[in-house]
Amino acid sequence: MTAATPFGTPTHTVVMGGSSGIGEATAALFAAQGAEVTITGRDRAKLDEAAARIGGKTTPYRMDATDQADIDAFFAGTAPVDHLVIAVSGAAGAGPFAELDLADLAHGFDAKFWPQLRILKAALPHLTERASVTLITAASARSAFPGTAGLAAINGALEAMIPPLAVELAPRRINAVSPGVIDTPWWHRVPAEQRKELFDGLAATTPVGRVGSPGEVAQAINSLAVNGFITGVVLDCTGGANLPTGR
Repeated sequence: MTAATPFGTPTHTVVMGGSSGIGEATAALFAAQGAEVTITGRDRAKLDEAAARIGGKTTPYRMDATDQADIDAFFAGTAPVDHLVIAVSGAAGAGPFAELDLADLAHGFDAKFWPQLRILKAALPHLTERASVTLITAASARSAFPGTAGLAAINGALEAMIPPLAVELAPRRINAVSPGVIDTPWWHRVPAEQRKELFDGLAATTPVGRVGSPGEVAQAINSLAVNGFITGVVLDCTGGANLPTGR
C-alpha cells in the first residue's frame, strides 16, 4: 500500500521526534511509500543527518517539542497534515518507587505526556478531514515490571485518552503504538556491556526470544496510520513480553 490519496497525490506525514530511533524508522517507511515527510527534533545536525539517510521527499524542521511557541510556529507554517506521528519522549521517571524523586517524575511528564498533548491540540486545525494521529507510548503502561511505576503513570495517562479522543475527534482517527524493549539510542545511556546483559535477560523471557527493532515498531505505526478503519486502538509491539506465560 502506498502513502497516497485515492487521486494519487502524495500524503503529508509529520513525525515529531523523527531524528533517530523509532521516529526516524517511521519517517523512512512513509518516505519509501512516496509520502512527503516532515521530521522534527531539537538538534539541527541530527535532523539533517536523518533526513539524508531517509531520502525521498523529507524535510527537516528544528523545533523543541516542549516549547509551545515552537509548536505553534511549526503548525502555522506547515502544509495540511494527513498522518501525524508523535514520537517525542524522555528518560525521566524510572526507578524503584520508594526512591523515586517525584520532581524527576514531573520532568518525565514534561518531556513526554504534556508535549504529546500540546502537539495534538495545536495540530487539530491543521489535520485533514480524515487524518490519522498515532501516539507512541510504552509497554510500561500496562506491565508490572519493578521500577517502572513512574513510566507507567506517564504512558498510561496517554493510553487512557485514546478511546475518548477517537470518538471526540472523529472522523479523524487516533491510535497509539505501545512498544516493548526496542534497541534504540534511548538505551545508549546504559553502558554497552550492561545493555547487552539486560537485552539478553529480557530476550530469554520474551516469547519471540529477542528485543525489538525500530523498523518493526515503524511497521506497526504505519499500519495503523494507513488503515482507514482502525481508530481508538492501543497496539502492543512487545514481542509478547507483556503476555502471561505461566512461567
